[in-house]
Amino acid sequence: MSRPVLIFDLDGTLVDTAPDLLNSLNVVLQEEGLPVFALEGINRLVGQGVRVMLQKGFKEAGQTLEGDHLEKLFTRYIEHYAANIAVESRPFPGVEAALDRFADAGWSLAVCTNKLEGLARDLLGQLDMTNRFAAIIGGDTFERSKPDAMPILGAIERSGGVASGSVMVGDSITDINAARAAAIPVVAVDFGYTPVPVTELGPDRVISHFDALWQAVEEVGKPATA
Repeated sequence: MSRPVLIFDLDGTLVDTAPDLLNSLNVVLQEEGLPVFALEGINRLVGQGVRVMLQKGFKEAGQTLEGDHLEKLFTRYIEHYAANIAVESRPFPGVEAALDRFADAGWSLAVCTNKLEGLARDLLGQLDMTNRFAAIIGGDTFERSKPDAMPILGAIERSGGVASGSVMVGDSITDINAARAAAIPVVAVDFGYTPVPVTELGPDRVISHFDALWQAVEEVGKPATA
């Protein structure tokens, strides 16, 4: 029997990756002779992929970044980040207990991120979380990435689940729009990486801790069974 799927974004939702994301950005910027960023600035930089993050870093220094230069620095960023992907990155408080509870109740669990699939798998592997998920979908897994519905629906299919009763959990407008495109409800965490507070973006529910996820999902998705 097919089960509902709880689909999670990764960066800023399941795992606090900001320190390692920012460290790799700052390494690239420093090598280019540009100002670096403090951790407090991460929300306005991340959420749209590495290339956009690099371009934003350059823009704040009054410079543009495009073409071959952008691709060269993208490669350099990925090289550094891949080698330092889980130095400081850790699951947010309550994540592991929440995943256990949903798994015990019969939910399939999946990750759907715009991070490259290989990096997502590497990060989850280093955090000993890979086996928790029936599917891990990255930004390059399918032809299109979030906010398109394709990766959400693909995560559900690869998990052996059904869209009916499935729920997305994310931290940004990208996740919310992807869930809307896939016609499933979305729960947003308010501690993630977004320049606009998620309370202003119209998710079905907002939570401030993973301890509140069970009730939020029960309210918007399939009734809890355990």
